[in-house]
Amino acid sequence: MSRKYYPSNVIERAQNVLVGWSQVSTALAFGTLNSAALTADVTAAAPIEAEISKLEKQLADKRNQRDVLYVEVWDKVKRVRAGVKANYGDDSQQYKMVGGTRTSERKNPCRTAVPG
Repeated sequence: MSRKYYPSNVIERAQNVLVGWSQVSTALAFGTLNSAALTADVTAAAPIEAEISKLEKQLADKRNQRDVLYVEVWDKVKRVRAGVKANYGDDSQQYKMVGGTRTSERKNPCRTAVPG
């Protein structure tokens, strides 16, 4: 994610500025910047936020679909490995070929001596 160059509540702050600006003077302008220009920008932000929210929901749905599929794939991978292990043994070359770690290649547990 790129760095944001605005506060997270920028719309709220802009609305507060507009309320204060209308109380100070409706004719007050800063060069080409007037309250109508700021109001237009704040109004244009609402549909963009709505679209982003809709897309985030779609993205969450797609991620959930992917996760369900990945769980199914992982279950099938485990079943294949278990089947190969049952047919050929857990120290076979075939078990290694489907991604298992052969018994003879496993690291032996190392026990440390108790200082005494």
